[in-house]
Amino acid sequence: MSLLSYQYVVLRCVPRPEREEFLNVGVVLYCQAAELLAVAWDVDADRLRALDPGLDVDRVCASLAFVEGVCAGDERGGEAATKPIGTRFGFLKAPRSTVLQPGPVHGGVTADPAGQLEHLLAQLVG
Repeated sequence: MSLLSYQYVVLRCVPRPEREEFLNVGVVLYCQAAELLAVAWDVDADRLRALDPGLDVDRVCASLAFVEGVCAGDERGGEAATKPIGTRFGFLKAPRSTVLQPGPVHGGVTADPAGQLEHLLAQLVG
């Protein structure tokens, strides 16, 4: 069993940045050795509306679908999806001032990057 290094960022929904409150809604995992860039996400609309009753939850989900497109390298990710996999991860981990923001980059090692993504989702989002 060989271990592969990976990096990940937690995606946060920050409906009102001035309050510095957020809810984790997804995880992006990048494993260069496995040529894997993937996102897993779960949006709890009730919890998000508790932070901001006027939040457009459908727009948050559309933003997460865009991230899926960037990871998959398909048309949902626009121009960013056409770049090499490492560049796409760089794009996704870059700080933004939008409602959907990446947290800090973390790393680890695993024998199963896809399984690790699901584990991180359950641990950090679910």
